[in-house]
Amino acid sequence: MGSFQLEDFAAGWIGGAASVIVGYPLDMVKTRLQAGVGYGNTFSCIRTVYRKESVFGFFKGMSFPLASIAVYNSVVFGVFSNTHRFLSQHQCKEPEAHPPHTLPDLLLASMVAGVVSVGLGAPVDLVKIRLQMQTQPFREADLGLKPRSTLGERPAYQGPVHCIATIVRTEGLAGLYRGASAMLLRDVPGYCLYFIPYVLLSDWITPEACAGPSPCAVWLAGGLAGAISWGTATPMDVVKSRLQADGVYLNKYKGVLDCISKSYQNDGLKVFFRGITVNTVRGFPMSAAMFLGARTIFSCP
Repeated sequence: MGSFQLEDFAAGWIGGAASVIVGYPLDMVKTRLQAGVGYGNTFSCIRTVYRKESVFGFFKGMSFPLASIAVYNSVVFGVFSNTHRFLSQHQCKEPEAHPPHTLPDLLLASMVAGVVSVGLGAPVDLVKIRLQMQTQPFREADLGLKPRSTLGERPAYQGPVHCIATIVRTEGLAGLYRGASAMLLRDVPGYCLYFIPYVLLSDWITPEACAGPSPCAVWLAGGLAGAISWGTATPMDVVKSRLQADGVYLNKYKGVLDCISKSYQNDGLKVFFRGITVNTVRGFPMSAAMFLGARTIFSCP
């Protein structure tokens, strides 16, 4: 059996599309809690968004992620699966249908997937967050900081394409990778805590006599892995969201350390755990949908 399989990428595409559809409303709430102002808690945020923007507010900016994150997940899932397969077969030095899972192989494959995810995912995440945040109010104290557009008159972006064009025009191509360093610090450990728990849990749940995990095992292992990964990634996810939302109207942060410092000074340590409940809760159905969707193509590693 060859180590490279295109089916892995197709599986990731289907799983990615499924995860976006399932998790986008809570992703919107998570972003508003982390980078917006005026929300007391999760339920307050949900009520406010619904009251001011109706149910459609929870799906603001969804078209771009639905099209792009499916491709992004396709590459990440394919890179992880093929890298893990290559490493496992190289260790065994014998072609096997199902090489054994070892922690070093899983760790290295997850880290490679995390690095690749930033190269593809940073612009996608940036556009998604800019579209989600452009209707948000800002504190009066912030109004002296390099305004990008007149606050409160109209949205800064008219859609994904206009958002990309505006960012490139005002910030250059490098502007599309704003927050990429924070995303790297989030995704490398995040994918380790995503793929490794999934593989270990699915192996543990699946009886030895079975050739592969059942759909129920995939759902449970994938959901738990997602909850673990997103819950632990929340502190750096907050920093990433703030850096990427920065620039819709104002420029407040010079980089990761500046964002961490100013966020701590203004809101205390608790700010880095803002949205952790939403992250953990949405991580379960999103990841369960991701792995179940992938299983429609082939059995996950």
